[in-house]
Amino acid sequence: MPAIKQFQVAFDCAEPERVARFWCEVLGYVMPPPSAEFATWEDYRRAQPPQEQGSWAACQDPSGAGPRLFFQRVPEGKTAKNRVHLDVRAGIGLVGQERLATLEAECARLLALGAVHVRTMVADEENESCIVMRDVEGNEFCLD
Repeated sequence: MPAIKQFQVAFDCAEPERVARFWCEVLGYVMPPPSAEFATWEDYRRAQPPQEQGSWAACQDPSGAGPRLFFQRVPEGKTAKNRVHLDVRAGIGLVGQERLATLEAECARLLALGAVHVRTMVADEENESCIVMRDVEGNEFCLD
């Protein structure tokens, strides 16, 4: 059996479209177009039963290189730390103060989008700096 080459990352959330739009801004992703039988996503939503309207959203890398992100509405709220999180690779190849300054600038951009700064982990003998954050619904992610 051949190895699977594509995957998507799924998020449980309360407001799928809001969270999808946040991650589009963070990653430069786009919302995919609706299926051919609908001119707009609003047309698609109106065609769904009321309980299904707004129950999911997705975003994708316009280049096709990155994984698709899928957001699905669930009734329960977030209660614990994520067991899986995204690392947003803003400081690739940078070290020391240059890396930290780049991460802090990206942190400021994401704060304006509704993210929350949790903590900054400054470089030590073993690890470079990174910043732990939360998205608009409290899902943890790292700027590294």
